[in-house]
Amino acid sequence: MNSQTVTIRKMLAASCEEVFDAWLDAAGMREWMCPGPVTSCEVTLEPRVGGRFRIVMTAPEVKFMNTGEFRVLDRPAKLQFTWVSSRWAYRETLVTVELHRREAHCELVLTHERFPLENSAGQLVKGWTQILEKLGGHLGFGGNDRRSIQNTQSA
Repeated sequence: MNSQTVTIRKMLAASCEEVFDAWLDAAGMREWMCPGPVTSCEVTLEPRVGGRFRIVMTAPEVKFMNTGEFRVLDRPAKLQFTWVSSRWAYRETLVTVELHRREAHCELVLTHERFPLENSAGQLVKGWTQILEKLGGHLGFGGNDRRSIQNTQSA
């Protein structure tokens, strides 16, 4: 199967603990997990390894269903979860969020793997960048980001 990997780096003026906790706060996530035309977001989380989540993003005239399972919850350094989206015919992908302390800030490195080649990596980068901007705003700061796209081939 052919897939690609997208990596986005973002510096946030928050502690790694605050950033980590934001990923497991359903009420807060409703405010920032809204890319592009998404106007509202319903979130349910089971914040434990093996726990499931469900995020329904509503945009004008369309809803996107995203589900997954938490694989790694290593506070305050790393979260990893599967990401299954109705936008990609429910194909399972993998998201890893790594958090690195940088003096008084937290550098967030989001890697989205196994994303189908037939879908737009640019659109995925745009969506995650918008989400991380809103996360920064939720935490009180926008920060800076860097992006990269890597295509991978797997059998």
